[in-house]
Amino acid sequence: MKRIIVIFSLVVFSVVANAQPIFNLGLKAGFNNSKLSLNSDDYNEESITKMHVGAFARVGISKVYVQPEVYFTRKGGDFKSVQDMAGEFDYKSVDVPVLLGVKLIDAKAMNVHVMGGPVFSFITDSDLKSASLDEQYVKDHYAALQYGVGVDVLFMTLDFRMEHGGKVYSYQDLNAKNRTFMVTLGFKLL
Repeated sequence: MKRIIVIFSLVVFSVVANAQPIFNLGLKAGFNNSKLSLNSDDYNEESITKMHVGAFARVGISKVYVQPEVYFTRKGGDFKSVQDMAGEFDYKSVDVPVLLGVKLIDAKAMNVHVMGGPVFSFITDSDLKSASLDEQYVKDHYAALQYGVGVDVLFMTLDFRMEHGGKVYSYQDLNAKNRTFMVTLGFKLL
């Protein structure tokens, strides 16, 4: 048993000793195509394209890292009811994702990574143009899940992510959830 503990300790020590620390800070901006999914057959949803801008950090060892971010974004969607009542629901939020990333390919000038984790959204402003929905039922925050792939080339990073959100609007049996596809270009400052 002692041999196993000693061997395990030596293996862990050698991995940690040879591991390269990761620490990056950077800025990012991009486009997102968002859609509000309504849980009702009475509506047809349409996606809209908006943008986001913010900052990120990466902290980790070797090929595994944690990437907290904060960015300002605009999201929402268009919808049409069966009775031909059209509406728009646009909102602005501050999003705070905390992603776990793993480098699949780790070369000197380039790497390919996958990432995923929770995102916490705080709605700062909403614009609801609809006769069938009431602004008082818009949530002021929600949690979601983000996941995706990305590539780093020298000091630039390009990410492609999906976000499946929580309830943005909730009234009786009508709920709207955010679903967003994001393309982000980032620049590492450190």
